[in-house]
Amino acid sequence: MHKHINALANESSPYLLQHAHNPVNWYPWGEEALTKAKAENKLILVSIGYSACHWCHVMERESFESEEVAKLMNELFVCIKVDREERPDIDQIYMNAVQLMTGSGGWPLNCFALPDQRPIYGGTYFRKSDWMNLLVNLADYYKNKPDEAEEYAKRLHEGIRQSDLTVLNTQPASYTKEDLKAIVAPWQRLWDFNEGGHNRAPKFPLPNNFLFLMRYAHHMKDDAAMVITRLTLDKMAFGGIYDQLGGGFARYSVDANWLVPHFEKMLYDNSQLVSLYAEAFQWCHSPLYKKIVEETLEYTKREMTSIEGGFYSALDADSEGVEGKFYCWTKDELKGILGEDEELFSMYYNCTEQGNWEEWNILHRKVEDEELAFKLGITEETLVETIERCKLKLMKVREYRIRPGLDDKILTSWNGMMLKAYVDAYRVFNNQEYLDAALNNADFIISKIKTKDNKLFRNYKNGKATISGFLDDYVFVIEAFIELYQATFDEKWLKEARALTEYCIGHFYDKKSKMFFYTSNLDEQLITRKTEIMDNVIPASNSTMARNLFKLGMLFYEQSYTEISLQMLNNVKDLIKGYASGYSNWALLMLDQVFAPYEVAITGKAAIEKRQELDNYYTPNKVVLGGKTGTLPLLESKFTSHTKIYVCVNRTCKMPVTEVGDAAVQMNL
Repeated sequence: MHKHINALANESSPYLLQHAHNPVNWYPWGEEALTKAKAENKLILVSIGYSACHWCHVMERESFESEEVAKLMNELFVCIKVDREERPDIDQIYMNAVQLMTGSGGWPLNCFALPDQRPIYGGTYFRKSDWMNLLVNLADYYKNKPDEAEEYAKRLHEGIRQSDLTVLNTQPASYTKEDLKAIVAPWQRLWDFNEGGHNRAPKFPLPNNFLFLMRYAHHMKDDAAMVITRLTLDKMAFGGIYDQLGGGFARYSVDANWLVPHFEKMLYDNSQLVSLYAEAFQWCHSPLYKKIVEETLEYTKREMTSIEGGFYSALDADSEGVEGKFYCWTKDELKGILGEDEELFSMYYNCTEQGNWEEWNILHRKVEDEELAFKLGITEETLVETIERCKLKLMKVREYRIRPGLDDKILTSWNGMMLKAYVDAYRVFNNQEYLDAALNNADFIISKIKTKDNKLFRNYKNGKATISGFLDDYVFVIEAFIELYQATFDEKWLKEARALTEYCIGHFYDKKSKMFFYTSNLDEQLITRKTEIMDNVIPASNSTMARNLFKLGMLFYEQSYTEISLQMLNNVKDLIKGYASGYSNWALLMLDQVFAPYEVAITGKAAIEKRQELDNYYTPNKVVLGGKTGTLPLLESKFTSHTKIYVCVNRTCKMPVTEVGDAAVQMNL
């Protein structure tokens, strides 16, 4: 039925399949394409994107679906399409190259490389005419000046190799409150105290930044950090970046007010934001934060969960080729659906005749329910009942709209984050449904993603896992399993976490730098082996591993884990002050050095009930362990006929108590 078909037709990635019927003779990354480039001495075009990427779709429509453009691409290059979510190792290298060449990056990422994979030129989105000129000029350059191309590739390759090398810091490490203040003080100048987040556009949620700032505000009694965290969480929850009808957050806001999102919804954003809002509720008990968690997890259950218990990757920004069409409304549509309730609804969500975004309305809030109800002279209960009734009507209508595309591949690292989100929400809100979803996903990972020798795969689709896991796949699953143990006291999950950690030490650890490579020593070796250090929209795999090792060192009394963790932190500590936003997960580990975590052992028949009661207190610097039985070192000789709570620091315990309130006093809560 299709005029064209290429080698991507055999792939499972939704992004690659989107390009399977382009006239471009695309190949997936692999031996066939790489061998062809060498045999024909052609430059490689590595074109990288992901299924929910709006500008990737635009460039496909303008250039990759054009037979005129495809003719040039097929004649002059070996063209390789890469799903960056499946192969982040490839994306890291070529993104690094483009950033070194141009000073910026993004997707679609289009990088041209020699037949041996070393890059020589690249960029992001190109208009059709510019793209065609570039194709001709680059092919001509390589044909006529191969030595110059070789020399440039050599220098650029060395720049890529050097760009994230970590120097082993052998100086003794110590951390104080002054070190923490030195991180936050320069960062504070970048905060937007009017709209929240950072003082710029576009605005990304960056959940890990605000997790650190929330804990910093708590420990340091810092008003500025408290204000920016609360303001940011409130503004995002009220903004167009949040799906006010269906729950869940878009990837970022293109403006400085959180109003106009780039409408794709990513699993990794929503998982981290669930964890953040759940902890924020524990911190300040805002009903809004509880509502955000409940609605986002309901969206996850409804639209992002497979029948096997895995979580899908993303929803596209576009439907019917129009960005945001699925989520936006005209005033006339609202009148036709809501009738006499429309005026109140439009006031609540700031909808206008002309639209608040082009001719459309993006639902967003500006004031609290109590304030609006008072202004309108109605009760808050009447206001909320009316809005909820309207939302149900609009959701029913929205169900019949053409939906954004679903990227239904299951990525291990992102599943680890959502698994942790469900555990975090369970511990704060004690909703058994959340724990059930977490356990279901954990069992899915063990049975479908993990091998008997503790190797993880990266992806799962159509009953198959096909790509070897990267460091982030391991660290986020390890992190989730550690948290799952603390929620259930089932040591199975800690044993799984430890086994995966040992696998990482065996296959990812670099004894020279004392950091972890992103790729395993058992897998395909690319032109360089990267080390992921900097935290971004997703925390870096090394910072997460360092935090995991610190917790596992406490739980198992495994000194080697603690030593690796603290050496990793020591390696990057001087970088944190210069760019706190890019090292906030490392800063969380530093917080745990300044404010030593409590080790709370709860033993006996009522251990879970006491753990639930303890979780009503906001104590971010703690690990909990226990149960009716247990084999962890700290639990030794602590099981009696009565339920007891032991509050310990650095393996030294206070006198046991039987009531959570007394344990809270021991922790100065």
